[in-house]
Amino acid sequence: MLYILFIAIGLAMDTFGVSIALGSINNKKILTKGIASSAMFGVFQTIMPVIGWVIGESFKSTISNVDHWIAFLLLLIIGLKMIYGDLNNEQNLFKKSNIDFRLMISLAFATSIDALIIGMGIALFGVPIFLAIGVIGLVTFLLSMIGIYLGAKCRRFFQNKTGIIGGVVLITIGIKILTDHLFF
Repeated sequence: MLYILFIAIGLAMDTFGVSIALGSINNKKILTKGIASSAMFGVFQTIMPVIGWVIGESFKSTISNVDHWIAFLLLLIIGLKMIYGDLNNEQNLFKKSNIDFRLMISLAFATSIDALIIGMGIALFGVPIFLAIGVIGLVTFLLSMIGIYLGAKCRRFFQNKTGIIGGVVLITIGIKILTDHLFF
């Protein structure tokens, strides 16, 4: 259960960062927009692991001998991508003062692609999918709401640091998975 919570937090860090940015530019109707965007992020972060889980279940017997290496590499790549994005300021999507529905869908999809890959790992390790997606969706929603609130209150103070935190969390989980399978 603790792994699921840490994975959910790691996955939600990119939506947290996006939410801080959204909160920092949208002051009008912040509660309404915050709930709507957080719900959208949560729904996408819930659906994508299910799709990945279905894919992972299909190939489970084929790759069970190398699953820990796959999980490690995927978490490492995603984590490094998140860190690289923050260090190179690639989250400058928020120059607009008005965020429309299409942009929100695009942001929700883009921030949930890594959840698809995590869903494949969930299938490989036999984690109960409904528990995992429930935790992932709830954590994403809550961290998105917190991010919007922080963005509105703190403006640009946190905006470019959350990907680094999320990336480190995912890499750490990947290392833990690898060492558990290789040494224990």
